[in-house]
Amino acid sequence: MPKVKLIEIAHGRSGDKGNGSNVGIIARHPDVYPFLEKELTAERVKDHMKHICKGKVERYEMENIGALNFILNESLGGGGTVSLKLDAQGKTHASTMLRMELDVPDHLIALVKD
Repeated sequence: MPKVKLIEIAHGRSGDKGNGSNVGIIARHPDVYPFLEKELTAERVKDHMKHICKGKVERYEMENIGALNFILNESLGGGGTVSLKLDAQGKTHASTMLRMELDVPDHLIALVKD
């Protein structure tokens, strides 16, 4: 299986939730969602985002729209109004997560290339 960046099979959107950021990852094809559901665990996200996320990562599944929503607790240095971070609202966190590399089956890559 080739190793590809998450952005090849999904897209994302992020923002702030107090001192945590909210990152939605949406499959680029309905058949990609089960793969993401299996492979994109809260633990894997925590490891990838450990330089940003100091707290627990929570994952919520939204099968009806083919998406996973992650809450990265303690990732904004106190929140938008008190943080000294450059991105105090977590707007770039989806972009950071989409750079995660995964071993993805060829047939799933082909689905999103067509």
